[in-house]
Amino acid sequence: MTTSKHFVIGVLALQGAFREHLIFFQNVLKQYDEYSKYALSFIEVKTKEQLESCNSLVIPGGESTSISYIAERTGLLEPLLEFVSDDSKSVWGTCAGLIFLARQLKGGKKNQHILGGLDIEVKRNAFGRQLNSFETHLDFSSFIPGVKEFPTVFIRAPVISKILNDTEDEPVDDEPIIISSNTYRNPSPVDVLYTLHDYNQTDLIVAVRQGNKLGTSFHPELGDDVRFHKWFIDEFVLLSETST
Repeated sequence: MTTSKHFVIGVLALQGAFREHLIFFQNVLKQYDEYSKYALSFIEVKTKEQLESCNSLVIPGGESTSISYIAERTGLLEPLLEFVSDDSKSVWGTCAGLIFLARQLKGGKKNQHILGGLDIEVKRNAFGRQLNSFETHLDFSSFIPGVKEFPTVFIRAPVISKILNDTEDEPVDDEPIIISSNTYRNPSPVDVLYTLHDYNQTDLIVAVRQGNKLGTSFHPELGDDVRFHKWFIDEFVLLSETST
């Protein structure tokens, strides 16, 4: 009798909306029978040992500086840098998690650390303050088949302000830019998954993929639709494992 491989998806549980992600992943298993043939589990990640048990990691929304400071204070920053540098591991950052996963950050705070898993520059609070938060339905069918009306929540959301490459000079900008200390370079190209058009007459990149690393400006875990989490399981956990 063949035993299914055990896939562990961790959600970084230092601060922010980690419980919501865990609930959504559990709801995927409840709503779709196809996962009964897999051994999937979802855990909170607060320690190095918990992180080391994971095949995949979700970095949730919350407050990016707090996540950075807590990770450093608890000794989890270095293990996280190692995790995102491992091309066999998949990582998804949402909102603050997108910031934490980036290689460069505009509008960061003093001594804030970022992980450098995505070759992008991110701008914090790109849509303004809390009062400028909004919800909208977006068409993701170009990369998630059949998902044409997906509820997204943007809360003081960042945007991807630049796609980076290895030949770029040091950034020159009036606004201070934080650069990740991570020497890792993701070997895959950055794929822009979704751009918000005509928001204040500007095109804003809000979802990117680079190999098995995923970043989204919005919170799919604060709506009522689990299909984005299902896609992450299918595309970044199960498919990524079978293709390695």
